[in-house]
Order: sequence, then C-alpha cells, then structure tokens
Amino acid sequence: MPKTSARLLALLSLLQTRRHWSGEDLAERLRISARTVRRDVDRLRELGYPITTFKGPDGGYRLDAGSRLPPLLFDDDQAVALAVALQTATTTGAGIGEAAARALNTVRQVMPARLRRRIDTLQVTAVEGPATRPDVRVDGGVLAALSAAVHAGEVLRFDYAAASPQEADDDGVLTPPRRVEPHHLVTWGGRWYLVAWDLDREDWRTFRADRITPRSPTGPRFPPREVPGGDVAAFVAGRFRGFDGSGDWPCRGEVILDLPAATVSGYTRDGVVEELGPDRCRLVLGSWSWPGLAAAVGRFDADIEVVGPAELREAFAQLARRYARAAIGARGGVGRADPMLRSCR
Repeated sequence: MPKTSARLLALLSLLQTRRHWSGEDLAERLRISARTVRRDVDRLRELGYPITTFKGPDGGYRLDAGSRLPPLLFDDDQAVALAVALQTATTTGAGIGEAAARALNTVRQVMPARLRRRIDTLQVTAVEGPATRPDVRVDGGVLAALSAAVHAGEVLRFDYAAASPQEADDDGVLTPPRRVEPHHLVTWGGRWYLVAWDLDREDWRTFRADRITPRSPTGPRFPPREVPGGDVAAFVAGRFRGFDGSGDWPCRGEVILDLPAATVSGYTRDGVVEELGPDRCRLVLGSWSWPGLAAAVGRFDADIEVVGPAELREAFAQLARRYARAAIGARGGVGRADPMLRSCR
C-alpha cells in the first residue's frame, strides 16, 4: 500500500479529473480498501478540500467549490500547459496580461524543482497582432458579466459603442440599449465577440465585446436557441465571410498556378489546393469581392490561368488596367509634374 501522503495526492488528483466518483471505483484505482478511501477523504477534508459524500447505490464522492482556494494539484503536463497559457495570455485581447504574469509567478513558486526547470526553459514570447489592426483590449469585468449572463441564460441589456462618429450620439454610443439573449462568448483573431439573439431585430447578431457596456440588472431567463447550422465556430466564421448566412465567401473562383502545390498550400489559409504536377496546381479560393480575390491570387509569383467564373476573369482585367495606369503614372508623372513638386526631389 502506498504511503499516506502519496495516497492523498493520488486521491486528490482523481477527484479533480471528473465530477463524481464512487467509493468502489476510487478503491479499485488506488488499490486500497473502501474503508481506507473513507479515512483519506476525511483527511482531505481536514486540509480544506470540500468533498461531498453521496449515500445509496449510486453514492460516492465529489470535490466541490469551497469558500477558499485550497492547494491545487497538477500533473506535469497540466503544469506545463498552464505555464504556456499564462505566458500567451497577452495575445487573447482579454486585458489580463498583468494578472496572468502574477499567476504564473505564483504557480512557479510552488512547483517542484524539476518542473520549475522545465518551465524556465520554456520561455514563450507573445507577439501582438499586426500594427495595421488596432490594439483592442476587453475589460475582464465585461467578459465576466457576459459569461455570467450566458451561463444563467438571462436577457442582457447593454450600451453598444458606435463603430464610427456618424453612428454615435453625444455619448459615443448607439441608442437605445440593445436587448439580446446571450448564447456564446467567442474569440476570433484576438478579439472577443458575443453571439446573441437580438430581441428587437429578431435575428442572430455578433457583438464586439470591447464595445459593450452591460447594464444591470439582467432580464428574465430564456429558453436556449441553437445557432443556424448548430456549430458556433462555423456560424461565426460564416458571419465574417459573407452576409448571406451560407457560411461561404461571397466570391469564390478557381485558377491554375504554375507553382508546386506544397508552395501554394503554405500561403493559403482556407483555400483548396490540388496538385496537377510537380510545378502546377489548382487553387480554389474565396474573398469579399472579385477584385480582392484576383489580388489575392496575384500575390503568387507565377503564371495564372483562370478557370472561372467570368467575374474573376473580368476582375483580373480590371486590375490589369488599374496597375497599368499606376505604372505609367509612376514612370511618366514626374516629367509632367508641377515645377514645385520636381524641386522637392
């Protein structure tokens, strides 16, 4: 039989892995008697772990939340995963970078030496998003309020900041307050969004969490709804691709490139690449607009054959004319320019 301290740690680890354990299952996993399980549970309770006992044929034990945080137990993989998650927390857009750094320091102090060395060698540099996209942080209290409303299934009222000054009133918000049934809190591209059923517009909407100011109290409870298609991730991705609710890009075309399929695949996020030969492949890609799609294909340094549709072929012609005018202006514009402009060279 393992020593008492080792048994207690093993028992605590099992209780943390799932909601409910029967005494028989715990005894079998730990290779001890049911009586020893009961004694060890009592010892854990004395240490501050709130373990609830259930009587009857389906009885057993459950580790509940208590009034204070008792010591936690992580296995090696969990500890490493926690350290990595805390180091990369600044890229989530949740505005918890400082709190994550303090949490990592707290966890590191109580790690055994072997794990501390492993964590110290696993230093992760969290790189922020590109400078072309504004740095957006969401207040942790807002995320907590949205999550609470989603979990409770209660109608949420909030002020929604305008995306542009033209939409705003004197306070910089859209009026009146929005009334929604909040269903999911999601993160996409470093930003947080609330997926909700808009009660006034009677339709599904996605709201930027950094533009939300919740009002209290929340409203009545509501029955859950299923997002169109049943898949939240697919629904959100579809909303960012197009407005028709199909989940696909508004414009999708097919081309053949004189490049290896492996090369094209490395620079294509959600396109379909088919190998046609050692240095030739078929690419099916989507975009917001036909010129945008043509420009996305044109970034590959290779000859292009447009398979279809005709709109994509016309978009290439439109870009060709536009680029030709830009090239002529770049080469010949100086000679025809105002003398004051020429003097600035």
